[in-house]
Amino acid sequence: MLFAFTKMQQVISRRVGAHICDVGASRSRLALQVRCMSRFADVAQAPPDPILGVSEAFRASTSPSKLNLGVGAYRDEDLKPVVLSVVKKAEAKIFSRNENKEYLSIEGFEPFRKATVDLLLGAGHPAIKEGRVAVIQSLSGTGSLRVGAAFIARFLKGATVYISNPTWGNHRNIFGDEGVKWEYYRYFDADTVGLDFKGLMEDLKAAPSGSVVVLHGCAHNPTGVDPTPEQWTAIADLCKERNLLPFFDVAYQGFATGDLDKDAFAPRLFVDRGLEIMVSQSYSKNLGLYGERVGALVMVLKDKEPATRCLSQLKRLARALYSNPPTHGARIAAEVVNDKELFEEWKGEMRGMAGRIERVRGELQRALEAKYPDKDWSFITKQIGMFTFTGLTPAQVDNMTNKHSVFMTRDGRISLAGLNSAKVEYLANAIVESVRNC
Repeated sequence: MLFAFTKMQQVISRRVGAHICDVGASRSRLALQVRCMSRFADVAQAPPDPILGVSEAFRASTSPSKLNLGVGAYRDEDLKPVVLSVVKKAEAKIFSRNENKEYLSIEGFEPFRKATVDLLLGAGHPAIKEGRVAVIQSLSGTGSLRVGAAFIARFLKGATVYISNPTWGNHRNIFGDEGVKWEYYRYFDADTVGLDFKGLMEDLKAAPSGSVVVLHGCAHNPTGVDPTPEQWTAIADLCKERNLLPFFDVAYQGFATGDLDKDAFAPRLFVDRGLEIMVSQSYSKNLGLYGERVGALVMVLKDKEPATRCLSQLKRLARALYSNPPTHGARIAAEVVNDKELFEEWKGEMRGMAGRIERVRGELQRALEAKYPDKDWSFITKQIGMFTFTGLTPAQVDNMTNKHSVFMTRDGRISLAGLNSAKVEYLANAIVESVRNC
């Protein structure tokens, strides 16, 4: 009896032990799986950038007639990237001096900062003489906007940023990622393919006091539709009346009309009417310094002391974001702007770039009018700058890409800087076919 009981205990023990081993093995396998699985396994795939993704799709295409009208980078008549003559000359001067590669100060290269403010306001402007301008060199337009967004988040807590509908796609990311609330204000009138000035004024009038308004200094992206001087004056007066802070995005000064002073009309007007403004400036387009990432954030204030304090806070924000700005592009820009001979040559090259874009605008309009005379195409030459807003629907844009290998953003924007005379006929045929059949 005792023997049988002991035998039963042994059997039970073996079974329990086996079960424990199975459980242990399962736990070990689970632990191994956990160890082998990335802690970032649940990170979602981000959607492709709506603008830069166009270039990726263009590069992947094997069509011999493909055309990239997505990214806003200037191309010559052979659709090749351009390095301006003045940039080459400025670089030769810089290299001849055997400049070092030491860190810049956080606020940036002093001759560049001076040149930037002179371009924006005009040399000798009272705000410059009175020390009411805070300027920090930053990472082109995007970096300057981001520093500005961080400043707004910290020192204008609760303020809403109003951006035009439509606008450059990155504006939403820049302010949203800093936790700044943003809203649209009306801008584009699809019926007239022009400015919805009435809607714009109504929306800004309804904006809470203290809100920030992002305004495109010239050559509005993506529409190419700018307010008239009289409309700019009305917008400035409304901003003053409603205590709104204008934040200008100046990415195309000198590249829109070929005239630096004409393209700075709006921010200068606002300052001269007694408004404080923030401005993001970029040299990517007008000097062709796309890869150098050179730009600046400027604040024009009413008094010197707040400007000094604001600059100290901009430097603190920049220190945590990227610490010091890059040297080479700032030296190029400063060399060009501060050298009288190079400056005049640069203005000529800008007129040449703006003129080529204006010419293909006219050629495209005439081709479309000849192929589809029932539609009004006059908006193409009424718009200005690098882009034109075609009014094409997403379905029509998809047809342009899938059937004709014309790559563009799905909002219907095309970059005329990527078009030449040889391709005008092809583009016009693709647009007409898409409008008629989609």
